[in-house]
Amino acid sequence: MLDGNTRSIIAGFVGSLVVLAAMYWFIGVDQTVSKLSMADTGILVLVFVGATCWIVSWGLALRTVLGVLGSTISPLKSTAVFSGVLFANNVTPFGQAGGEPISGLLISRATDRRYETGLAAIASVDALNFVPSIILAVCGMGYLFVTTTFVGDLWYAAGTVLALAVLVPAIAYLGWQYRYRLQRAVVAVVAPVVRTVRHTLLRRKPLGQAAIERRIQGFFTAIERVGSTPRELGLALGLSSLGWLAQAACLWLSLLALDHVVSPGVVLIAIPLGAIAGVTPLPGGLGGVDLVLIGVLHELVTINQPTIAAAVLIHRSAIYLFPTIVGGGVTAAIASR
Repeated sequence: MLDGNTRSIIAGFVGSLVVLAAMYWFIGVDQTVSKLSMADTGILVLVFVGATCWIVSWGLALRTVLGVLGSTISPLKSTAVFSGVLFANNVTPFGQAGGEPISGLLISRATDRRYETGLAAIASVDALNFVPSIILAVCGMGYLFVTTTFVGDLWYAAGTVLALAVLVPAIAYLGWQYRYRLQRAVVAVVAPVVRTVRHTLLRRKPLGQAAIERRIQGFFTAIERVGSTPRELGLALGLSSLGWLAQAACLWLSLLALDHVVSPGVVLIAIPLGAIAGVTPLPGGLGGVDLVLIGVLHELVTINQPTIAAAVLIHRSAIYLFPTIVGGGVTAAIASR
């Protein structure tokens, strides 16, 4: 019988396929395929080069964070491990939130560190990735504000970007200022759950309250170490920014492959807004991210929907399918150890 995790993953993929099928049926499957057939092969190669640059950039950001936590790994290994992290995010519901527990285990096995250290490392990288995405979205919106007349739903996009620009830093600041209270709250909520899971599902001896508190404290201590190293923090943020720019370049090149040149501000807005859909119950946001990207691009540019859908399909093949295949192999190799 399938366990709960497997059933939820299968249900998520079924839901994603339903969303994708409905979306492309509404837009027009034949028209989308026709547009894809006209894509420039040379530019398609550049799209996947851009995706590789994104994975390497964020893999090096993970390496930087792990260095702060006392774990030294090579750039190649950190990139490989991060591709495994992307695989975990792409096959579990709720994207990064759902994939982090698995990602923490992958990192701890690859680096021979405690699980809470691996979890703190990927949680730190995920948190850092929010900052440049919002900054780039604000820059993109500012560029469009200067060069374009805002009408209709474009104001809603601007409002969303502005709200994120205020809320994300505010939440991060409050979380850091009250981290010790947050730690106590997490212990109070998580400890009973951990004991129940170990006893009823894993059939293992329940952990004592002190042991659970010690592990959770180790997680928060690791997070605090990352936040207390400004030089490494700046380097990780820079690498994260490069990764976001590489993703934006992939979308820009995907449209260029179909003979359409768009403003850089368009992709700088579309990529962060599309990433928000990754928190849906769909695995890796499959279907949800595609739908948001098509919707945002449709509002920002005067290109027909089949062309936009074809460009998003190219982009998602590089950003979702490519790392899922590569990361799946890395995950299998680490799990076999």
